[in-house]
Amino acid sequence: MSEWTPGPAWIFCPADRPDRYAKASAVADVVILDLEDAVAPAAKAGAREALRGLDLDPDRTVIRINDASSPEHAADVALVAELGVRRVMLAKSETPESVAVLDHDVVLLIETPLGLENVGALAATENVVGLMWGADDLVAGLGGTASRKADGGYRDIARFARSRCLVAAKAHGLLALDAVYMDIPDTHGLAAETEDAVAVGFDAKVAIHPSQVAVIRSLYTPDAHQVAWARRLLDHVGDDRGVATFEGRMVDGPIYAQAERLLRRAAATGAL
Repeated sequence: MSEWTPGPAWIFCPADRPDRYAKASAVADVVILDLEDAVAPAAKAGAREALRGLDLDPDRTVIRINDASSPEHAADVALVAELGVRRVMLAKSETPESVAVLDHDVVLLIETPLGLENVGALAATENVVGLMWGADDLVAGLGGTASRKADGGYRDIARFARSRCLVAAKAHGLLALDAVYMDIPDTHGLAAETEDAVAVGFDAKVAIHPSQVAVIRSLYTPDAHQVAWARRLLDHVGDDRGVATFEGRMVDGPIYAQAERLLRRAAATGAL
């Protein structure tokens, strides 16, 4: 169960580009310093050294470490302990045992067939605080060649993985993070995907470029009419959360929960 409630706009930052951290931190709610895919194998030791020179905000920084089978994993874990960063994202999370041994709060990254198969058990691991999914590594692990169709929409296997990871996260009270949108100039596609993430319950979407952050935050920010409606509704029903009629519409428990969630999003995005 996660008690950490950061805002909805996260961003990846290559660990071997420490000069980008300040800019990323200035625009995003959480910065994921990436020691895995964003860093070439020959540059990983140098990336770890670069992080030692950064002034990190521990509450708004997550370090993505290499997977448990990687020869870089132990050095990554040692570095995180040295830096005093509380939270890590474990690349290619696959087994509860590889997660439980970490002396950190863990954001799972589900991006392999085994990880997806084990996602329920992984999400139940005590030190897990969040869960993100990834399509491209998953499809590659399945022997496929593309996670999206020509029109940009996800193929069925990716849609299944997204839904399965969202349900696992919410079943265990974890933060649910939607996957990255790789086509940086396509702000319309990003907006559509973010709107869907908000609608189905993802707590955040992760950007790969600073220009994507504003789009993500705007979709997660309730407008003034939504905030006013949520306040009116909750004021109207007070502590009596049974079935009622409000502004001509029947309302009940799920509608009250939606109103409360709207207000939490408004607070997290600065709209209140």
